[in-house]
Amino acid sequence: MRPVLPDVLDRYFAAQNAHDIEAMVACFAPDAGVRDEGEDIVGTQAIRAWKIETGAKYRITVEPLASRLEAGRAIVVVKVSGTFPGSPANLTYRFGFSADGRVNALEVR
Repeated sequence: MRPVLPDVLDRYFAAQNAHDIEAMVACFAPDAGVRDEGEDIVGTQAIRAWKIETGAKYRITVEPLASRLEAGRAIVVVKVSGTFPGSPANLTYRFGFSADGRVNALEVR
């Protein structure tokens, strides 16, 4: 059973699976920050570049498996499949939100 997620995360994961970079970036606040693979990515221009690079490199698809709220953040366990060693893998995405409901922080572990 798919977990119930905030609307912005439903849009984010649908865009990820459609490989729609602009729809993914639209889910982020302008000053959002992402932490992935030991790197910090800040702002939608940098997030767009990150999504273009990782999309070309890994062609990932995602399946949210579980979610919970913790200290104002949405913690989502995601089955990630793609062209990377160890695929598929379950990763934890930690989302923070801006006042307007967009993603303002994402940490991928």
